[in-house]
Amino acid sequence: MTAHVLLVQIFAESSTPNILTYFGQSNVAGKMIVMALILFSLIAWTIMIGKYMELRRMKELNLAFEDRVMRGHSLLEQEQPHSKGIPYNVLYHEAVNAYRRAENSGAQDLETVRRLQISHMENALQRSVTRKSAEYESRMVFLASIVTGAPFLGLLGTVWGVMDAFGAVALRSTATLQMLAPGVSGALLTTVAGLLVAIPSVFGYNILLTHTKNMISELENFASTLADQIEMESKQD
Repeated sequence: MTAHVLLVQIFAESSTPNILTYFGQSNVAGKMIVMALILFSLIAWTIMIGKYMELRRMKELNLAFEDRVMRGHSLLEQEQPHSKGIPYNVLYHEAVNAYRRAENSGAQDLETVRRLQISHMENALQRSVTRKSAEYESRMVFLASIVTGAPFLGLLGTVWGVMDAFGAVALRSTATLQMLAPGVSGALLTTVAGLLVAIPSVFGYNILLTHTKNMISELENFASTLADQIEMESKQD
């Protein structure tokens, strides 16, 4: 007999009902659903904590890079080290590289070359903003799935458990509350487990979603500032 089974039996036989008592009274489907919900809870907390730390770190790196770049005398003449871990850094290099590549377009007229440079630079910034926005929102879909699916999974376990409890009582010649109560209480445990997974996850999801939207807005604002600054510098050449 394993330690887990022994622990469940000890609590199930105690005079005061508790969560392990209800777990022991659940049917096989209920036990499997509760274990799945525990796994989903661990995944949700891992995503929420990891995503929060990731967004906070990227925000700090972005602000530091913005301060360093904007203090320089010219965006087109600076030599900033390339780092894919800093979204603002990626936008800067994509914009500058696209601007410089357009110089070799073959156009003879200087004004035409300038228009091509600005157009290529703006397109590069749009693509970079789209890619980085998707990175900001990564893993959020899985967290949203847990928020939506956990209560329904818990409800499924409850309905299944209640169905089994009433089905077992129906086979007896006499039915009492004492016969029905253990199965029902075990079945209701899955709904409780589903809500315990969903409630913290929905708060965490909303906080992270708001934080992500704010950072995407800041990313778009930086891209706009970058485009304006490079366009102004190109007219001064």
